[in-house]
Amino acid sequence: MTVQMEFIIITGLSGAGKSVAMKNMEDIGFYCVDNIPPVLVPTFYELCEKSTDEHMKKIAVVTDIRAGDVFDDLFDSLAKLRAVHKKYKILFLDARDDVLLRRFKETRRKHPLSDNSATTELAVTLERELLMPVKARADYVIDTSLLSPTQLKERITSLFLGNISLGLTVTCMSFGFKYGLPAEADLVFDVRCLPNPFYIPELKEHTGLEACVYDYVMQFEQSGGFAERMIDLVDYSLPLYLSEGKSQLVIGIGCTGGKHRSVTLTRVLYNHILETGQRAIVHHRDINKN
Repeated sequence: MTVQMEFIIITGLSGAGKSVAMKNMEDIGFYCVDNIPPVLVPTFYELCEKSTDEHMKKIAVVTDIRAGDVFDDLFDSLAKLRAVHKKYKILFLDARDDVLLRRFKETRRKHPLSDNSATTELAVTLERELLMPVKARADYVIDTSLLSPTQLKERITSLFLGNISLGLTVTCMSFGFKYGLPAEADLVFDVRCLPNPFYIPELKEHTGLEACVYDYVMQFEQSGGFAERMIDLVDYSLPLYLSEGKSQLVIGIGCTGGKHRSVTLTRVLYNHILETGQRAIVHHRDINKN
């Protein structure tokens, strides 16, 4: 029986976490190559495909702006792969400008596009502009601005530990509006209109992962009505996204702090999607924040 090769191209902004992502991919069994010139991607793909080594059937390669001008060859390489019906996925790592600048300052690293006349701020802006076409074609986008290394590992593991050829993966993400919208979200639901357990003293320090909070939120008619309509919209939308060839759909559900109502409704949606047989993962972005 021929094993379908999984081939992931990791790219994105400098400082967004590509190296961490590559290490995470190694941890779940991918053979990883860092900083490969884009022009060599088709050749490397062919070599991996011909290999009889089982370890060469799950491949992740990192290619980014460090390759300099030859990074422009990426689209040509991708076109060559598509022309001969070679399957691959693109994982794009992103982060807010202020977060990237802070990371470069903390690590005292030089941005790959920095030179004697360019500040780090200008380099980040330029790189973002150069990578916009790549991000637009990415199958998976992860914004690491508010993710700890552990949370990024959880996202990577959830996305790629299983068989990525099974089609659309739905990520159900709870978040707190006070910490910002999840940049990678395709759909966002605002549940701040629902009764808030935060104002119930005995519930304030608990989360939507616990029965006391979950039961409190879902006992209200408006919560059930909101969940029903949210599920109806998602059920209608999923086949449409699937028909467009989308690999990942990120659904964000937000409340004020990301601990109570958003976590509860995210659990409701996640469980429903699993019951329909669709591949889904859950991520509570801000549940541990103060």
